Amino acid sequence: QVQLVESGGGLVQAGGSLRLSCAASRSISSDNAMGWYRQAPGKQRELVATITGSISTKYAHSVEGRFTISRDNAKNAVSLQMSGLKPEDTAVYYCCGVFRGTLYWGQGTQVTVSS
Repeated sequence: QVQLVESGGGLVQAGGSLRLSCAASRSISSDNAMGWYRQAPGKQRELVATITGSISTKYAHSVEGRFTISRDNAKNAVSLQMSGLKPEDTAVYYCCGVFRGTLYWGQGTQVTVSS
């Protein structure tokens, strides 16, 4: 069993920045695909960003150029740096990771962007 715990959410004005962190309860390596998803009220959960291997990243078109996903294997953590935030980025953000073929999710952290 792997626990993923997100932190760093909050309320920010449009144009501002936030950094989300996800701490894993066990060691992670470049073999573990990690990612961030988000779910806005009344909408389906959607992909935000993923990182596989050491530096291979993928972003949703809506966040490309504004968000950056990174991993720190030494700290068993994955981060999502968000800048140029927009009200439409408001959602619960979930961290996820694949460990030995099983996908695990965190409990989510709320990000609210005011206009």
